[in-house]
Amino acid sequence: MFLWTFRRNENDVVNLYNTLSPVMQLATGGNMLNFGYWEDEDESPLTAQNRLCDIIGSMAELNSAKSLLDIGSGLSSPAMKWSSLYPNIEISCVNTNYAQLQSAKNLLEKKSTCYPIDGINSTSTMLPFAKNSIDRIIALESAQHFKPFRQFIFESNRIVKKNGILTFAIPVTTKKTNLKNLGILAFTWSSEHYSKDFIVNTTSKKFHIVEKTQIGSRVFEPLADYYINNRKNLQQIISMRYPAYVENILFKSILKMKSMSRKKLIDYLLIKCLKI
Repeated sequence: MFLWTFRRNENDVVNLYNTLSPVMQLATGGNMLNFGYWEDEDESPLTAQNRLCDIIGSMAELNSAKSLLDIGSGLSSPAMKWSSLYPNIEISCVNTNYAQLQSAKNLLEKKSTCYPIDGINSTSTMLPFAKNSIDRIIALESAQHFKPFRQFIFESNRIVKKNGILTFAIPVTTKKTNLKNLGILAFTWSSEHYSKDFIVNTTSKKFHIVEKTQIGSRVFEPLADYYINNRKNLQQIISMRYPAYVENILFKSILKMKSMSRKKLIDYLLIKCLKI
């Protein structure tokens, strides 16, 4: 796992998610794999996670779309939610993680409602779609794993239609980070540490950014507070599957995440852009 975190090639990311995603599922009680957008009254991660899906769906203007590409789709729970809210849209879930696609497929087969969702085992930098063929592209808390990131942007530009919309949510750094100020997150933040400026500048080369919002204070800090306030119960749940040191590392990472968010060293970026 130590090597996976540092190398972070596609196979490493798949292995990390297969190993660690169940921690989030146990902690939240659901299949969403995002940090969520938290309001003051929220007492459940699922509420915050579903709200973030709603925000992204609205930003992407899914109500007027016929096709959606969800890249880095996880267990496809966001896609299922969007499909129920926007029943006229055809959704393709792209994921390098075949095991997650299979799990999503099994879950879909158990649902009584028929969702127009296809699973595609592919990389984000070589998408198996024709030019100008997709209305909307969403990467919900997944683009931090895409590399090279600029190739993802180029591919998205290639396949999205004229006036099509690319929307993504991504954790970013806001200042130069290093081992000293990252601390334990240098080992447990198992994605690329893209800066806000890099993301904006790279995206701007192929898309016109029409909306850009930093929501880190509504993501990292309330998530950390939830874990701190419910740690005793979460410890018991996580210990059913993992040794105690896993939860201890998770807890220390969450405390560091909250601290770095308060210091504005990390943030969470929502971007909506149109094809140029």
